[in-house]
Amino acid sequence: MRQEHEVVSREDWVKARQALLAMEKEETRLRDKVRAERLALPWVRVDKAYAFDTPAGRKTLADLFDGRSQLMVYHFMFGPDWEAGCPGCSFMADHIDGMLPHLNHHDVTFICISRAPLEKIEAYKKRMGWKFPWYSSYGSDFNFDYHVSFTREELGRGKVYYNFRETPSEDAHDELPGMSAFFRDEDGTVYHTYSEYSRGGEELLSTLMTLDRAPKGRNETGTLSFVKRKDEYGDAPKAQSCCS
Repeated sequence: MRQEHEVVSREDWVKARQALLAMEKEETRLRDKVRAERLALPWVRVDKAYAFDTPAGRKTLADLFDGRSQLMVYHFMFGPDWEAGCPGCSFMADHIDGMLPHLNHHDVTFICISRAPLEKIEAYKKRMGWKFPWYSSYGSDFNFDYHVSFTREELGRGKVYYNFRETPSEDAHDELPGMSAFFRDEDGTVYHTYSEYSRGGEELLSTLMTLDRAPKGRNETGTLSFVKRKDEYGDAPKAQSCCS
């Protein structure tokens, strides 16, 4: 059913739009302030040795920078015993390939890391038609240290540490989403600079940002309730044409 909206004159619509514009400008200024505070965060030196399985063999965290000074890691929910990657993370991954050339030429390497074995990752990546780098932390503490993977024992305690606070186990899972950023200096030292979890990375999802401006908005019953893996929608997108 179509949501009911007041229908007004163009002049009254412009007045309402101008009022909203004032709020949007306030939001933009706040976003700029948050970005400045984010850049001002202190860093943590990463002294622990991590190893990852890649198509080119085992690599360290420092190796994953691929010659650049900045590394962004999307913690893709795909557990070792899962048959496929998380639909929500897959939705996010659909946005990556187009931005990679721009990030790479701006001294930023963007990758995904999951605990699933590399062969599972490679098979699912092929199914989805993705090209971005995606590596396995199987057998490593990496996901646990960055609070996106949880053991049965942790979940059994009734709460886990996620999104910088204690989270009830019923609101958690063995894998949860997030993104972390790292810096590598000239002598090879790696620093952890930032992490975000839960809905913190929504701005990466340009589809959501577009829907926020559509007449029905996200039109969802819960967070990402409308999202499926792109090969699971089962029919062609709805379209209208003057020639149809």
